[in-house]
Amino acid sequence: MKTINEYFDVPNSDSSLRTNIVSLGHNIHPPNKPYPNTEHPDEYYFNWEKGRSLNEYQIIYVSRGKGYFECHGNPIQLIEKGTIMLIYPNVWHRYRPILSTGWEEYWVGFKGDYADYLFSKRCFSSENPLIKIGFDNEFLYTFSHLIKTVEENTESFHKESFFHLIHLLGIIHASALLKEKNLSLSEEILLKMKNDIHLKWNEKINFFKLSEKYKVSYSWFRKSFKKAYETSPNQYQIMLKIRNATKMIQETNLTISEVANACGFQSEYYFSRIFKQKMNYTPSYLRKGK
Repeated sequence: MKTINEYFDVPNSDSSLRTNIVSLGHNIHPPNKPYPNTEHPDEYYFNWEKGRSLNEYQIIYVSRGKGYFECHGNPIQLIEKGTIMLIYPNVWHRYRPILSTGWEEYWVGFKGDYADYLFSKRCFSSENPLIKIGFDNEFLYTFSHLIKTVEENTESFHKESFFHLIHLLGIIHASALLKEKNLSLSEEILLKMKNDIHLKWNEKINFFKLSEKYKVSYSWFRKSFKKAYETSPNQYQIMLKIRNATKMIQETNLTISEVANACGFQSEYYFSRIFKQKMNYTPSYLRKGK
């Protein structure tokens, strides 16, 4: 992914969606340079002395470097690589990299009732807005595709970007849940089972046998998984398939039938039906919008 040192232009929101992206960007800020860059739009620009508040949620992920963060009512905290800063609407805050190190940052701003719902969860708090996820390949992979979707600005832009945003929020939500306490034995088992689903995302997974592998009941697995990730194991795997199918349709010349087969769907018809159900448009529509 190429380096972007400015905000992307995000088209007007789609009122049919429960959450919309309003700002997005990626920036490598070099050492020994003033922060932030002067290319920031007026409504986002700020200086350290005054700070700022926004009327949107923002996720800011620092993938390299170090810096400082402060928000209303909290002391200044050190930011290290692999840290996410959660910005809440109308909450004063400020942040900057350490002058000698600079940093690399990704950010996305969004509004909507799904965001309101998710960030009302107990594991999120404007009083404790830092989440350490480390170097997360899945997070960066999803973010890069979100940026690509916005850059291409196809007819299906809003629905595709919403899909990527929800996946990012899911990763953060899972990290926030684990942050609340040290992993118990049951949480370690659940995380291993989730990783197994990722490894076999395009295969037919027998969730009963997966439960037997880790010596837990299927009912416990399904209930615990849904509580942690807000979806059932089966639906989680389906969304992994849809996500990878979207990538194949956009980035390869495979036919829709070949994509369906590569992603483990039993037929092109079934694939198209599930894809439309989840994305509100067909694979053919996505292919035409390339």
